[in-house]
Amino acid sequence: MARFLPSIFPLCFHCIIVTSVLGFIPKLIHSLTLESDIQVLRALKHSFDPNSVSSTSYLNTWDFMGDPCDCAGEQFLGILCSIPLDDSPSRIISIDLDGAGYDGFLTPSIGNLTELTILSLSKNKIRRTIPETISKLRKLTKLSLAANSLVGTIPNEITLLKNLEYLDLSGNKLSGSIPINISGLRSVTHLSLSSNTLTGTIPDLTGLWQLNYLDLGSNQLYGNLPYFPVRLTTLSINHNILTGHISPIKKLKDLIRLDVSANRFSGVISRDILSLPRLVHLNVSNNHFTATELVNFSAEETELQVLDAQNNQFHGYLPANLVKIQNLTTINLAHNQFSGPIPRGYGAKLKRPWRILYLDDNFLSGKLPPEFISHGQSITGSLARNCLRCPTQTPLCRGGQKTISECLRHNNSST
Repeated sequence: MARFLPSIFPLCFHCIIVTSVLGFIPKLIHSLTLESDIQVLRALKHSFDPNSVSSTSYLNTWDFMGDPCDCAGEQFLGILCSIPLDDSPSRIISIDLDGAGYDGFLTPSIGNLTELTILSLSKNKIRRTIPETISKLRKLTKLSLAANSLVGTIPNEITLLKNLEYLDLSGNKLSGSIPINISGLRSVTHLSLSSNTLTGTIPDLTGLWQLNYLDLGSNQLYGNLPYFPVRLTTLSINHNILTGHISPIKKLKDLIRLDVSANRFSGVISRDILSLPRLVHLNVSNNHFTATELVNFSAEETELQVLDAQNNQFHGYLPANLVKIQNLTTINLAHNQFSGPIPRGYGAKLKRPWRILYLDDNFLSGKLPPEFISHGQSITGSLARNCLRCPTQTPLCRGGQKTISECLRHNNSST
């Protein structure tokens, strides 16, 4: 069986030159590229509206008067070929097109490119469904069809692509549920299905033990959270209809970025999540959380820089222990039910390191720590719509406070 290597150098040495009595006349004796691969490229180009192929686009360089794997450097942009170690034809191993707005569909004949390792057609206007013949691309390591207009379900056949390391179908109009056997893709490290209309529950993904990036945001997924692969560094499940607690996330010790915003999660955010050792960005906004467990951050190491917990149902005093998080720069606790005074320690954190602080639309009361007046112009944020004695000339106080009756009504209902 022929062995293949990625194409790095021009393939000119494959061109066979013959002579005649009239002098040296170059003539291509045979096509460098397997004929069936050429036919797939023809079908792929013809599946797009010619009016969507601009003069500067990659696809415009696909001139079939030449050979896709020949040495012309300005032709067949976006294509890589194999270099066979024997006399067998070259094969197409990569199609990586530019996002030039190609309008059309993905031809089912794409499945005949059986040596393909990369198929990237993102940021175009590809319509219709993902062809089931994609299951024949068993050597595929990267499949990116993001930011198109694909419809229908995610074909179960995708789960047969056992060599996939990168799968991105985000930004389409895909519906139905996530294939339950997607966890069979053991080599995947990057999985994004966000910004579709997927429904159903999140299946068990622990089989994806090498996965470090998972984005399922902006769908219509519901139900409780499953357990996730423990190597995750990024987890985005925002803008769904997920419910229950987020306790399964506490096992993700390598997590750097977590976004569970705009769901229906409730209950307490446990100390195990707040003190994840590598967590830098935490967004739990627009849920139904009521409290956070106290964390002794002086004893726990954390890398947390951004905390967004706005628009929940947090109540009681503001968490004073936030001042012990050394790297924290951005805090948003707006649109909750916090009451009582602003902790004195908050003032000492203004400007450095805190640069963004939103506490608006709560029921905070009393006088401001003096730094809120002296350093108020140095940070971005708001204290509006509270029950504070907030000087109107202080930038953070712009927008006014709640009426006395609103504040009294809240105090009476919370006692």
